[in-house]
Amino acid sequence: MLDLRLLSALDAVARTGTFGRAAAELGYTQSTLSQQIATLERRVGGAVFDRPGGARRPVITPLGRLVLAQAGPLLAGEVAARDAIDRFHAGGGRVDVGTFQTVTNVLLPDVVERLRSEHPESDIRLFEDEPEEPPLDLLDLVFLDSPGPPDADRVEVCRDEHVVLAPRGLLAAGPVTLAALDGRPMVALPRICDQAEVEAAYAASGIQPDIVFRTADNQGITSMVRAGLGLAVMPVLSVWFQRDDPALTFHRLEPALPDRVVHLLSRGTLSPLALRLRELAVEVGQQLVAEFKLSLLAAPPRS
Repeated sequence: MLDLRLLSALDAVARTGTFGRAAAELGYTQSTLSQQIATLERRVGGAVFDRPGGARRPVITPLGRLVLAQAGPLLAGEVAARDAIDRFHAGGGRVDVGTFQTVTNVLLPDVVERLRSEHPESDIRLFEDEPEEPPLDLLDLVFLDSPGPPDADRVEVCRDEHVVLAPRGLLAAGPVTLAALDGRPMVALPRICDQAEVEAAYAASGIQPDIVFRTADNQGITSMVRAGLGLAVMPVLSVWFQRDDPALTFHRLEPALPDRVVHLLSRGTLSPLALRLRELAVEVGQQLVAEFKLSLLAAPPRS
Protein backbone atom coordinates (compact mmCIF):
# COMPACT_ATOMS: atom_id res chain seq x y z
CA MET A 1 0.00 0.00 0.00
CA LEU A 2 1.31 3.45 -0.90
CA ASP A 3 1.07 6.03 1.85
CA LEU A 4 1.34 9.79 1.52
CA ARG A 5 4.66 9.92 3.35
CA LEU A 6 6.35 7.82 0.66
CA LEU A 7 4.64 9.68 -2.17
CA SER A 8 5.67 13.02 -0.66
CA ALA A 9 9.28 11.80 -0.61
CA LEU A 10 9.06 10.88 -4.31
CA ASP A 11 7.54 14.28 -5.14
CA ALA A 12 10.16 16.20 -3.13
CA VAL A 13 13.13 14.48 -4.80
CA ALA A 14 11.60 14.95 -8.24
CA ARG A 15 10.99 18.67 -7.62
CA THR A 16 14.22 19.60 -5.85
CA GLY A 17 16.51 17.38 -7.94
CA THR A 18 18.55 16.00 -5.03
CA PHE A 19 18.02 13.76 -2.03
CA GLY A 20 19.74 16.33 0.20
CA ARG A 21 17.44 19.24 -0.69
CA ALA A 22 14.36 17.01 -0.54
CA ALA A 23 15.35 15.76 2.92
CA ALA A 24 15.84 19.34 4.15
CA GLU A 25 12.43 20.38 2.78
CA LEU A 26 10.65 17.51 4.48
CA GLY A 27 12.61 17.78 7.72
CA TYR A 28 14.29 14.37 7.42
CA THR A 29 17.88 13.22 7.41
CA GLN A 30 19.12 12.17 3.97
CA SER A 31 19.43 8.55 5.10
CA THR A 32 15.81 8.53 6.30
CA LEU A 33 14.66 9.91 2.95
CA SER A 34 16.70 7.29 1.11
CA GLN A 35 15.02 4.58 3.19
CA GLN A 36 11.59 5.95 2.29
CA ILE A 37 12.41 5.91 -1.44
CA ALA A 38 13.73 2.36 -1.07
CA THR A 39 10.49 1.29 0.67
CA LEU A 40 8.46 2.90 -2.14
CA GLU A 41 10.52 1.04 -4.77
CA ARG A 42 9.90 -2.29 -3.04
CA ARG A 43 6.17 -1.60 -2.97
CA VAL A 44 5.93 -0.62 -6.66
CA GLY A 45 8.30 -3.37 -7.77
CA GLY A 46 11.04 -1.29 -9.41
CA ALA A 47 13.31 1.75 -9.27
CA VAL A 48 11.66 5.18 -9.26
CA PHE A 49 15.00 6.99 -9.68
CA ASP A 50 18.18 6.20 -11.58
CA ARG A 51 21.10 7.17 -9.33
CA PRO A 52 24.15 7.93 -11.52
CA GLY A 53 26.27 8.78 -8.47
CA GLY A 54 28.86 11.48 -7.99
CA ALA A 55 27.67 15.02 -8.70
CA ARG A 56 25.03 13.88 -11.15
CA ARG A 57 21.41 14.29 -10.08
CA PRO A 58 19.02 11.38 -9.69
CA VAL A 59 16.71 10.97 -12.71
CA ILE A 60 13.13 9.86 -12.29
CA THR A 61 12.36 6.63 -14.14
CA PRO A 62 9.30 5.88 -16.29
CA LEU A 63 7.88 3.90 -13.35
CA GLY A 64 8.62 6.87 -11.06
CA ARG A 65 6.83 9.24 -13.43
CA LEU A 66 3.81 6.91 -13.51
CA VAL A 67 3.64 6.68 -9.72
CA LEU A 68 4.07 10.45 -9.37
CA ALA A 69 1.30 11.14 -11.89
CA GLN A 70 -1.08 8.85 -10.01
CA ALA A 71 -0.03 10.39 -6.70
CA GLY A 72 -0.78 13.95 -7.86
CA PRO A 73 -4.46 14.05 -6.75
CA LEU A 74 -3.59 12.41 -3.43
CA LEU A 75 -0.84 14.92 -2.71
CA ALA A 76 -3.07 17.82 -3.77
CA GLY A 77 -5.78 16.49 -1.46
CA GLU A 78 -3.33 16.35 1.41
CA VAL A 79 -2.30 19.97 0.78
CA ALA A 80 -5.95 21.03 0.65
CA ALA A 81 -6.71 19.13 3.84
CA ARG A 82 -3.77 20.68 5.66
CA ASP A 83 -4.79 24.12 4.44
CA ALA A 84 -8.38 23.59 5.64
CA ILE A 85 -7.14 22.38 9.02
CA ASP A 86 -4.81 25.36 9.35
CA ARG A 87 -7.66 27.75 8.47
CA PHE A 88 -9.91 26.00 10.99
CA HIS A 89 -7.41 26.53 13.79
CA ALA A 90 -6.93 30.14 12.68
CA GLY A 91 -10.67 30.81 12.92
CA GLY A 92 -11.83 29.92 9.43
CA GLY A 93 -14.33 27.34 8.23
CA ARG A 94 -18.10 27.24 8.68
CA VAL A 95 -20.38 28.11 11.58
CA ASP A 96 -24.13 27.42 11.72
CA VAL A 97 -26.11 29.75 13.98
CA GLY A 98 -29.73 29.67 15.12
CA THR A 99 -31.21 33.12 15.65
CA PHE A 100 -34.48 34.93 16.30
CA GLN A 101 -35.94 38.19 15.05
CA THR A 102 -34.39 40.67 17.49
CA VAL A 103 -30.95 39.12 17.27
CA THR A 104 -31.15 38.96 13.47
CA ASN A 105 -32.18 42.59 13.10
CA VAL A 106 -30.13 44.29 15.77
CA LEU A 107 -27.23 42.25 17.10
CA LEU A 108 -26.03 39.96 14.33
CA PRO A 109 -25.33 42.58 11.62
CA ASP A 110 -22.44 44.00 13.69
CA VAL A 111 -21.28 40.54 14.74
CA VAL A 112 -21.27 39.17 11.19
CA GLU A 113 -19.56 42.26 9.79
CA ARG A 114 -16.77 42.08 12.36
CA LEU A 115 -16.35 38.34 12.04
CA ARG A 116 -16.11 38.50 8.25
CA SER A 117 -13.64 41.37 8.53
CA GLU A 118 -11.42 39.19 10.71
CA HIS A 119 -12.01 36.01 8.67
CA PRO A 120 -13.03 36.94 5.10
CA GLU A 121 -13.24 33.31 3.98
CA SER A 122 -15.48 32.19 6.85
CA ASP A 123 -18.76 30.52 5.92
CA ILE A 124 -21.50 31.86 8.22
CA ARG A 125 -24.94 30.21 7.96
CA LEU A 126 -27.93 31.68 9.84
CA PHE A 127 -31.21 29.88 10.58
CA GLU A 128 -34.09 31.89 12.03
CA ASP A 129 -36.65 29.90 13.94
CA GLU A 130 -38.01 29.69 17.48
CA PRO A 131 -38.72 25.99 18.06
CA GLU A 132 -39.66 24.74 21.51
CA GLU A 133 -36.48 22.65 21.55
CA PRO A 134 -33.43 24.43 20.04
CA PRO A 135 -31.64 22.15 17.51
CA LEU A 136 -28.31 22.10 19.31
CA ASP A 137 -27.27 18.85 17.64
CA LEU A 138 -27.63 20.43 14.18
CA LEU A 139 -26.25 23.94 14.83
CA ASP A 140 -23.05 25.21 16.41
CA LEU A 141 -24.70 28.06 18.32
CA VAL A 142 -28.31 29.03 19.06
CA PHE A 143 -29.53 32.40 20.35
CA LEU A 144 -32.48 31.99 22.69
CA ASP A 145 -34.36 34.22 25.12
CA SER A 146 -34.86 31.36 27.58
CA PRO A 147 -32.30 29.16 29.36
CA GLY A 148 -32.89 26.22 27.01
CA PRO A 149 -32.34 22.56 27.87
CA PRO A 150 -30.42 21.78 31.08
CA ASP A 151 -27.63 19.94 29.26
CA ALA A 152 -26.78 22.93 27.04
CA ASP A 153 -23.69 25.06 27.46
CA ARG A 154 -24.77 28.70 27.67
CA VAL A 155 -23.33 32.17 27.95
CA GLU A 156 -25.31 35.30 28.70
CA VAL A 157 -25.19 37.70 25.77
CA CYS A 158 -27.06 40.58 27.39
CA ARG A 159 -29.84 41.56 29.74
CA ASP A 160 -32.63 43.32 27.95
CA GLU A 161 -34.75 45.75 29.99
CA HIS A 162 -38.50 45.84 29.32
CA VAL A 163 -39.92 49.26 28.45
CA VAL A 164 -43.36 50.62 27.71
CA LEU A 165 -44.02 51.94 24.21
CA ALA A 166 -46.77 54.48 23.73
CA PRO A 167 -47.94 56.81 20.99
CA ARG A 168 -46.54 60.27 21.63
CA GLY A 169 -48.74 62.41 23.82
CA LEU A 170 -50.69 59.55 25.43
CA LEU A 171 -48.54 59.19 28.56
CA ALA A 172 -46.74 61.76 30.68
CA ALA A 173 -42.96 61.75 30.47
CA GLY A 174 -41.17 59.49 32.91
CA PRO A 175 -41.72 55.99 34.25
CA VAL A 176 -45.00 54.08 34.08
CA THR A 177 -46.24 52.06 37.02
CA LEU A 178 -47.00 48.42 36.46
CA ALA A 179 -50.46 49.02 37.98
CA ALA A 180 -51.21 51.53 35.19
CA LEU A 181 -51.25 48.64 32.71
CA ASP A 182 -54.18 46.91 34.41
CA GLY A 183 -57.10 46.73 31.96
CA ARG A 184 -55.19 48.81 29.40
CA PRO A 185 -55.43 47.85 25.69
CA MET A 186 -52.08 46.39 24.68
CA VAL A 187 -50.39 44.76 21.71
CA ALA A 188 -47.99 41.95 22.46
CA LEU A 189 -45.78 39.15 21.21
CA PRO A 190 -47.09 35.55 21.17
CA ARG A 191 -47.13 33.99 24.61
CA ILE A 192 -43.89 32.04 24.28
CA CYS A 193 -40.35 32.37 25.67
CA ASP A 194 -39.82 35.81 27.25
CA GLN A 195 -43.40 36.99 26.64
CA ALA A 196 -44.68 34.09 28.74
CA GLU A 197 -42.48 35.29 31.60
CA VAL A 198 -43.73 38.87 31.18
CA GLU A 199 -47.35 37.76 31.41
CA ALA A 200 -46.57 35.55 34.40
CA ALA A 201 -45.14 38.65 36.10
CA TYR A 202 -48.36 40.55 35.31
CA ALA A 203 -50.43 37.79 36.89
CA ALA A 204 -48.20 37.62 39.97
CA SER A 205 -48.79 41.35 40.48
CA GLY A 206 -52.54 41.08 39.92
CA ILE A 207 -52.32 42.95 36.61
CA GLN A 208 -54.59 41.98 33.71
CA PRO A 209 -53.82 43.96 30.54
CA ASP A 210 -56.34 43.76 27.71
CA ILE A 211 -54.31 42.12 24.90
CA VAL A 212 -56.05 43.29 21.71
CA PHE A 213 -53.47 42.05 19.20
CA ARG A 214 -50.60 39.59 19.14
CA THR A 215 -47.92 39.33 16.46
CA ALA A 216 -44.42 37.86 16.24
CA ASP A 217 -43.35 40.87 14.15
CA ASN A 218 -41.61 43.52 16.25
CA GLN A 219 -42.28 46.15 13.61
CA GLY A 220 -45.94 45.15 13.54
CA ILE A 221 -46.16 45.84 17.27
CA THR A 222 -44.57 49.28 17.03
CA SER A 223 -46.75 50.11 14.02
CA MET A 224 -49.92 49.29 15.99
CA VAL A 225 -48.68 51.30 18.99
CA ARG A 226 -48.04 54.23 16.67
CA ALA A 227 -51.57 53.85 15.29
CA GLY A 228 -53.04 54.02 18.79
CA LEU A 229 -54.28 50.44 19.06
CA GLY A 230 -52.65 50.02 22.46
CA LEU A 231 -49.51 50.21 24.54
CA ALA A 232 -46.77 47.59 24.36
CA VAL A 233 -44.20 46.28 26.80
CA MET A 234 -41.14 45.21 24.85
CA PRO A 235 -37.51 44.31 25.51
CA VAL A 236 -35.07 47.10 24.69
CA LEU A 237 -33.38 45.39 21.74
CA SER A 238 -36.70 44.55 20.11
CA VAL A 239 -37.50 48.26 19.66
CA TRP A 240 -33.97 49.44 18.91
CA PHE A 241 -34.84 50.03 15.25
CA GLN A 242 -37.48 52.59 16.35
CA ARG A 243 -35.16 54.57 18.62
CA ASP A 244 -35.51 57.79 16.57
CA ASP A 245 -39.24 57.52 15.82
CA PRO A 246 -40.82 60.87 16.82
CA ALA A 247 -44.28 59.25 17.04
CA LEU A 248 -43.31 56.96 19.92
CA THR A 249 -42.31 57.46 23.54
CA PHE A 250 -40.38 55.00 25.69
CA HIS A 251 -40.92 54.64 29.42
CA ARG A 252 -39.31 52.61 32.18
CA LEU A 253 -41.57 50.39 34.27
CA GLU A 254 -41.85 50.75 38.04
CA PRO A 255 -41.44 48.25 39.48
CA ALA A 256 -39.36 46.82 36.66
CA LEU A 257 -40.19 43.49 35.12
CA PRO A 258 -37.42 40.87 35.09
CA ASP A 259 -34.99 41.53 32.24
CA ARG A 260 -35.17 39.41 29.14
CA VAL A 261 -31.93 37.44 29.15
CA VAL A 262 -30.54 36.57 25.73
CA HIS A 263 -28.47 33.39 25.88
CA LEU A 264 -26.17 31.80 23.34
CA LEU A 265 -26.46 28.03 23.61
CA SER A 266 -24.23 25.26 22.34
CA ARG A 267 -23.46 21.65 23.08
CA GLY A 268 -20.00 20.11 23.04
CA THR A 269 -16.73 21.38 21.58
CA LEU A 270 -16.85 24.57 19.50
CA SER A 271 -14.59 25.54 16.61
CA PRO A 272 -12.37 28.63 16.97
CA LEU A 273 -14.73 30.46 14.58
CA ALA A 274 -17.78 29.64 16.72
CA LEU A 275 -15.92 30.69 19.86
CA ARG A 276 -15.04 34.03 18.27
CA LEU A 277 -18.64 34.59 17.16
CA ARG A 278 -19.82 33.93 20.70
CA GLU A 279 -17.26 36.37 22.08
CA LEU A 280 -18.32 39.10 19.62
CA ALA A 281 -22.01 38.50 20.36
CA VAL A 282 -21.51 39.18 24.06
CA GLU A 283 -19.46 42.29 23.33
CA VAL A 284 -21.92 43.71 20.79
CA GLY A 285 -25.02 42.80 22.80
CA GLN A 286 -23.90 44.52 25.96
CA GLN A 287 -22.75 47.56 24.01
CA LEU A 288 -26.11 47.90 22.23
CA VAL A 289 -28.12 47.74 25.45
CA ALA A 290 -25.89 50.36 27.06
CA GLU A 291 -26.21 52.67 24.04
CA PHE A 292 -30.00 52.31 23.97
CA LYS A 293 -30.35 53.23 27.61
CA LEU A 294 -28.09 56.24 27.19
CA SER A 295 -29.69 57.51 23.99
CA LEU A 296 -33.36 56.97 24.83
CA LEU A 297 -34.14 56.15 28.41
CA ALA A 298 -31.82 58.78 29.86
CA ALA A 299 -32.71 61.42 27.29
CA PRO A 300 -35.10 64.30 28.11
CA PRO A 301 -38.53 63.95 26.47
CA ARG A 302 -39.06 65.67 23.13
CA SER A 303 -41.37 68.63 23.14
